[in-house]
Amino acid sequence: MNSFSEVFECVKKYCASNGNVSNVALNLWINALEPEELSGNNAIFYVQSDFQKSIVQTNYEKLLNDAFKNVLGFDTNIVIRIRSESKSDKLSFEEMQKKHIQLEESFETAEYDYTFDTFIVGRSNEFAYAASTAVARDMHRASTYNPLFIYGASGLGKTHLLTAIANEMKRNDPEMKIICVSGEAFSNELIEAIKMKKDTTKFHEKYRNADVLLVDDVQFIAGRESTQEEFFHTFNELYRSAKQIVLASDRPPKEIKSLEERLRTRFEWGLIADIQPPDLETRISILLRKASMLNFELPLDVAEFIAMQIKDDIRQLEGTVKKMNAHRIIDGITPTILCAQGAIKDIQQEHRPIPITVEKILEEISRTFGNSIEDIRGSRRDSDISFARQVTMYVLREVTPLTMEEIGQEFSNRNHSTVTHALKRISNLIANDSRLRGTVEDIIKNVKG
Repeated sequence: MNSFSEVFECVKKYCASNGNVSNVALNLWINALEPEELSGNNAIFYVQSDFQKSIVQTNYEKLLNDAFKNVLGFDTNIVIRIRSESKSDKLSFEEMQKKHIQLEESFETAEYDYTFDTFIVGRSNEFAYAASTAVARDMHRASTYNPLFIYGASGLGKTHLLTAIANEMKRNDPEMKIICVSGEAFSNELIEAIKMKKDTTKFHEKYRNADVLLVDDVQFIAGRESTQEEFFHTFNELYRSAKQIVLASDRPPKEIKSLEERLRTRFEWGLIADIQPPDLETRISILLRKASMLNFELPLDVAEFIAMQIKDDIRQLEGTVKKMNAHRIIDGITPTILCAQGAIKDIQQEHRPIPITVEKILEEISRTFGNSIEDIRGSRRDSDISFARQVTMYVLREVTPLTMEEIGQEFSNRNHSTVTHALKRISNLIANDSRLRGTVEDIIKNVKG
């Protein structure tokens, strides 16, 4: 994760899964928070009114604190500021409540199901769309496009297509056993079963008896020996049984450097389809569709202006429309190009890079090498733990501004010479070991987002 907005996306997912909050309330109060920056331990947000600030602080601040702790690994102070002293701030409590109810009602129809009908098709994604529909509607064989491997940058619709495949198959055959999971969740589930000394038979049965397996962000299994071993056998079992496998990643198999060769070749057995950033016409269609779902008319010239400014991320397009809709309802602002400029500025500010946390790097190293974070930070000198510790020091030096002394302090106050030795050793090994070099490159890519 390299921006506050990406951190906040994970926070929102945690709130949705663990907060016992309705979808409408989630959209209105939590999703509508405008992330500004992560400054030290302060997570700073903007809202449009005192009323909105009061609701969030009263009802959702503890949930947000728990979510940030889960995502970042440290306690965070939620700071909420008012965007501006607009005319909406002068309205009575009753009038503001009516406006927020109106906004809440608009959100009730704003979230579409992830189906093929709601996927906007353009030249940038039509091949991936066609392959996905073919897989979803071919209920009796899994051969030509097995596996189907979809890759592309974040925010371009890979998850939408995977979910659409699952929804279409479930609609055609409600009894079909479909598993849709992320690569990270698959890895964590396996690690938890091993760590807790649970019987892994249930884990095997869950995945190897599926009719369809869809794995998002499959790049996260790379470099993790036990996870790749398990996924290899799961893949083989499903493939031999002619069960459909669909995988999605931020890069093609050949660019996942620490992926075992036996898995890479299997991922390339079927069909590989990429998704590129949408062209101008597709971006305009996405904006108009989202505005229509929010029950407001977005002028074509405004949609064209937004589409010219935001070119690479569908989530930013949708976020801009949502922000303009909130201004329209709460502040009575007409959706003009001037209004769009402000909304775009807010959205783009949300994507400013933030420092990668030590905890995030430690979590990735722990998952990759199978050592606990406590052991990596601690004083144990077992060869495997020492090696994981040295790789961690190397990655910290590569992607954070920490000095040698500061890096040493993260590992039981080790001295400058110990850190220097670790960096030299890993640098030399990487220069002569392409497999380790690929593993480290993948670790860095994963911690960056």
